[in-house]
Amino acid sequence: MANVPTWLSRFTIKFYVYEQSNLILTHTHLFSRHLGSNPIWVKHGRALHTHVLKFLDPTEYDQFVQASLVSFYSKCGKFGVCRYLFDQISEPDLGLWNSILSAYNSSADDTGLSMEVLCLFSDMQRGSKIKPNEISFVALINACADLGAFSEGIWAHLYLVKNNLKLNRFVVTSLIDLYVNCGFLEFARHVFDELPKKDIFCYNAMIRGFATHGYGHEAIDLFNKLLLEGLAPDDVTMVLIISACSHVGWVDEGCELFYSMRERYGVEPKLEHYGCLVDLLGRAGRVNEALEKIRAMPMEPNAVLWRSLLSATRNHGNLEIGEVALEQLIKLEPETSGNYVLLSNVYADINKWEGVKRVRRLMKDNGIAKVQGMSVVDV
Repeated sequence: MANVPTWLSRFTIKFYVYEQSNLILTHTHLFSRHLGSNPIWVKHGRALHTHVLKFLDPTEYDQFVQASLVSFYSKCGKFGVCRYLFDQISEPDLGLWNSILSAYNSSADDTGLSMEVLCLFSDMQRGSKIKPNEISFVALINACADLGAFSEGIWAHLYLVKNNLKLNRFVVTSLIDLYVNCGFLEFARHVFDELPKKDIFCYNAMIRGFATHGYGHEAIDLFNKLLLEGLAPDDVTMVLIISACSHVGWVDEGCELFYSMRERYGVEPKLEHYGCLVDLLGRAGRVNEALEKIRAMPMEPNAVLWRSLLSATRNHGNLEIGEVALEQLIKLEPETSGNYVLLSNVYADINKWEGVKRVRRLMKDNGIAKVQGMSVVDV
């Protein structure tokens, strides 16, 4: 049975075709809104956009249509189109501002887009009479968290409090991520504790904070608390909690969580969970067992898993498995110098200088140059 968004998207297309065949011009916001939430309908979404441009005067459709189109193109990764559509409106309303902010915020790995969120928010504050709401601040705070922009983030938090805007679970989750990324774990815990009704996303953000900063026991305590409150862990929760077990040395407990999460919590093990398991076993020196788990995986292991195993072999001096890991890494990432350097360091740590020479010779034969390190300072 089709889920609701897919069903609604199919209905949207059929209804659109029916109207076109009967030469009926109608309001288009229903179409663009639901197609905008379903990127697989890229072709049909563009057709609807063409319909808007061809048959409707820009004065005849409201900013809701434009906001829906911005949302649609952002989910297709077409951020240039998003900005073009936004710039066509001389006086955008709050909904359109939120659409463009959320569009740029949807790609958290792109620091350039996160910077653009800060610039857009500043433009909204300076160049219009629009007052931001909670949705605006979720986008802003997420961007600050991605950039580590603490001063801008704390300003946003103070603005929310001063203007009596609701610190709902979406805002709180963003604030937790901000304070965790900036190293202020006590601030993150404070906003977490003040939220009366927490969902799994709030818990995940706080558990990540504890695990990231080395407070594995606190992360595990919080995991037990969410279970007592009747919340169901998701796949992100399991990645975080197995990682926390790794950091506190709870190897057997972490393995038990991994092996039981399908039956106990309904979470299907994914590549990320296997990565945590390999890290857990590798840190404990059980590198042979870690290699067995990689080879028994139902999916193809990626470079992250093999690199984690290679790092473990350096810490525990297992050259044989280190060479196996490097062989797989070279197949997956033949031009990544760090993989060769890591194995070379394994040999150097135990004074196996012939091994170091062999790895360097292999790098030279393959045309691999060691990448120079660099540091970046925010001024």
